[in-house]
Amino acid sequence: MRLFSGKVPTIAAEIVQALTQSNDIETAVPNEVQLDVESVLKEYLRQERRVVDEAKTRMESRGTPYAELGKVKSQVARDQRLPVGEDLLPYLLDQILEILFHSQNVEEVFADDPVLRKKITTILRKHMDVEQELDREVRGKIRNLEEGTAAFETEYARVMDQIKRNKKLS
Repeated sequence: MRLFSGKVPTIAAEIVQALTQSNDIETAVPNEVQLDVESVLKEYLRQERRVVDEAKTRMESRGTPYAELGKVKSQVARDQRLPVGEDLLPYLLDQILEILFHSQNVEEVFADDPVLRKKITTILRKHMDVEQELDREVRGKIRNLEEGTAAFETEYARVMDQIKRNKKLS
C-alpha cells in the first residue's frame, strides 16, 4: 500500500465529497476542507521523502549496496517514527480525522468515528492499492526477460516509471 503524490487531490476530493453527501460532516466551504485533507496527505509524503533521503545518505556513507534501500528505509522510518507499510493506513486515518475535528472549515461532524473510518478507509484503499495492479502491468510488458537479472531490474524500473507517468502517479 502506497500513497502517490498524483493521487492526493483525487483522494481528498473523494473523501470530502463522500462525507458531505452523506451528511457526515457539515461545511460551507468543501474546497477548503479538501485542502485541509490534502495538507495531511502532502505532509506524510514530505516526511516519507525525508526518510528516503536519509536512507540514501546512510547507505552512501556506509557503502551499502542500493539493493538494501528498502531495509535501510524501513530502519530510518522506525527511527523517525514514520509509519510505513501496514501501519500507514491507520496513521493516515487518525491524521485525517484529527484535521476534520479541528478544522475551522468544518462546522460540524455528525458521524461517529467508526463510520468515518470505514468511509475514509474505503477511499484510501481504492487509491493506494494500485501497486499490485502496476506490478502486474509492468510484468506483462517485460515477460520476455528473466526475473532476477540486471536487465529485468533495469527494464522493470524503466517501464514502472513510464506507466506511473502515464497514469500521473508520480
